[in-house]
Amino acid sequence: MKRIFLFVATNIAVIAVMSIVLSLLGVDRYMTQSGLNLPMLLVFSLVVGFTGSIISLLISKPMAKWSTGARVIDAPSSSTELWLVDTVRKLADRAGIAMPEVAVYEGEPNAFATGAFKNSALVAVSTGLLQSMNREEVEAVLAHEVAHVANGDMVTMTLVQGVVNTFVVFLSRVVGYFVDRAISRDNNNSGHGIGYMVTVLVCQIVFGIAASVIVAWFSRHREFRADAGAAKLMGSPQPMMNALARLGGVTPAPLPENLASFGITDRPGFMALFSSHPPIQDRIEALRNAR
Repeated sequence: MKRIFLFVATNIAVIAVMSIVLSLLGVDRYMTQSGLNLPMLLVFSLVVGFTGSIISLLISKPMAKWSTGARVIDAPSSSTELWLVDTVRKLADRAGIAMPEVAVYEGEPNAFATGAFKNSALVAVSTGLLQSMNREEVEAVLAHEVAHVANGDMVTMTLVQGVVNTFVVFLSRVVGYFVDRAISRDNNNSGHGIGYMVTVLVCQIVFGIAASVIVAWFSRHREFRADAGAAKLMGSPQPMMNALARLGGVTPAPLPENLASFGITDRPGFMALFSSHPPIQDRIEALRNAR
């Protein structure tokens, strides 16, 4: 639940800051004496909804390095680091993208890819993953992350997040307006009463949680595509199947919320609704059926 709370709190903070900025710029003039100006509200919602997700995308690489403590391999200092860099370069060439930055961070088995552009990405693996898998399995995981980059998944998920954020902002204010009118004794009230403010806050939390379920559902479908991409880059689905099977026997470390969509983990039980990844067994079965 801590991760959900942090996710919701972050979105509320972004929306609050953007609302203040747009108020100062006069873009929030969607509330009039005659009612809601829906076109203006939609513009407001689009700006607020997409700004946060786009900013997150643009700063994804430095934030990833900071939040995980990842160290970019500028000059390989060991045979393992040299192999990692050479392997990612080989996979990137096969995928038709520029060489990503390669990084290693301390932690339990996991990996992720991030970055705003296909030709300026970051691929990182944990020390736990390097220690728990053989090189073919690690290469399959790297291929999975490179496939994410080649498929443009970072940009795609940013757009999806922006769309759902837009609906959260828009619908919360529409509901807030009608609740405020229903409880207000002043028929000339423009919709900025306490009922409006409280309702908007509550709706943003509720709708934000619902939106995260939608984004997670979309992300799970992208994982199957990245697995298929890894199989193509490797020339066979078996290495990826082996890597997933191995991962299923260890406890993968959680990633920061903004990186979870591009890691290799999933969540059990009810939390599966918020998981960015399908169950490992489903992913293995999909690879097996694709042969």
